Amino acid sequence: MKQSNSALSDSLKSVFTSGVIIFMIAVSICIYLFVLGSPDNFVDGDPAGHPKEGNVMAIVYKGGVIVPILISCLLIVLAFSIERIFTISRAKGRGNVSAFVNKIRSLLASGSIDQAIVECDKQKGSVANVVKAGLVKYTEVSRDNSLDAEKKVLLIQKDIEETTQLEMPMLEKNLVIIATLASIATLIGLLGTVLGMIKSFSAMATAGAPDPVGLANGISEALINTALGIGTSAVAIVMYNYFTSKIDALTYGIDEAGYSIVQNFTAKNKG
Repeated sequence: MKQSNSALSDSLKSVFTSGVIIFMIAVSICIYLFVLGSPDNFVDGDPAGHPKEGNVMAIVYKGGVIVPILISCLLIVLAFSIERIFTISRAKGRGNVSAFVNKIRSLLASGSIDQAIVECDKQKGSVANVVKAGLVKYTEVSRDNSLDAEKKVLLIQKDIEETTQLEMPMLEKNLVIIATLASIATLIGLLGTVLGMIKSFSAMATAGAPDPVGLANGISEALINTALGIGTSAVAIVMYNYFTSKIDALTYGIDEAGYSIVQNFTAKNKG
């Protein structure tokens, strides 16, 4: 039953991920065509002509077809960053994870297992769910006199590991998308710049006479792609490292609490 629910959840989240990507691409195209490419941004109201002096949106529009791709990358990074913030916040629970783990360790030391379970119910979130699973199994095996101490410890460890496998993997979902965009956004920007430079020099060669102003405008428009690519990559890298550190902290909290549960049980059985 757990596997069936997990499969359904994974399927729904995959559909959500695909839907977000498609939606952001559509939004980016609309921004490129109707906001950046608005006739009000150009001389004589012609998007094929020159941008009005100092009009940044028109200059960005002139960056070419790579611009909406880069805008899509940026919007996708922002969308999944917001989604990860909510997901990790739910996994953390209501209070500070370190304080929660310390409280569980203190209750274990005093033998207040039931109170520790109550604290898990108050904390909520993935960390609390894993710890609660270990504590519930702790109380179950403590009452079972048919098993030896070593087998009881293995059962506690197994329950903690199984619950962790169900709760924690979703924290890293969509991070691979952010990491990928962090790597390729700069390359896409450079591609747009190279294409723009080729276009500029080709136009100059066709004209037959050097046009310094036209060449300068062409280079400026081409470099827009590099700026967008680097900016998107920087945002993606910062967000990826932020979420990775948060997930590591949650994983450490689970490991610490799980170790405390096992050690406490082992110590009491030895005593």
